[in-house]
Amino acid sequence: MAKARGELRIIGGRYRGRRLPIPSETGLRPTSDRVRETLFNWLAPVIPGARCLDAFAGSGALGFEAVSRGAGEVVLIEQSGAVARQLEANASRLGAEDIRVLHGDAIRWLEGSGPPFDIVFLDPPFAEALWAPAIERLAHRGWLKPGSRVYLEAPARSGFPDLPAGWDLVRDKTAGQVRYGLVIVGSDAEAA
Repeated sequence: MAKARGELRIIGGRYRGRRLPIPSETGLRPTSDRVRETLFNWLAPVIPGARCLDAFAGSGALGFEAVSRGAGEVVLIEQSGAVARQLEANASRLGAEDIRVLHGDAIRWLEGSGPPFDIVFLDPPFAEALWAPAIERLAHRGWLKPGSRVYLEAPARSGFPDLPAGWDLVRDKTAGQVRYGLVIVGSDAEAA
């Protein structure tokens, strides 16, 4: 486990105001409260009961916020063992039985198959070239269905990667050094 720790505050829903410890690890950048508030306002109509994936979980800010606001199932994938253990401890601390933490490589995991997700949070480490393989696997391995939402977070200076056909960017904002947006997959783009 990392020596120094930070803290994550859940900003809405049934766990609102709860604070969770997070390891201080290089590259770990929890999505800010301001960005999470905007994102979950966008997702409010579709979050209740949704099956969610936080592919590069890190602090778990997006996954914990989703379950707090009524998601039915949240899968968190984290490559760092220390961070994955903290995510498991935090889920246990909340008593959140609808969170599943997987310790492993998200790109490899996405090479498999499973039931599609309603919402995917795609916020890979900015310093690594993970956008293209993650998007390719999401788009072509059956992880998404028409109407699925994909949240993107990227450095403001470089912006988002090219998106596959049928991925409609329906929301797009910048906050400081971060650009974030929401994609709707398939024929449901007008529902945003």
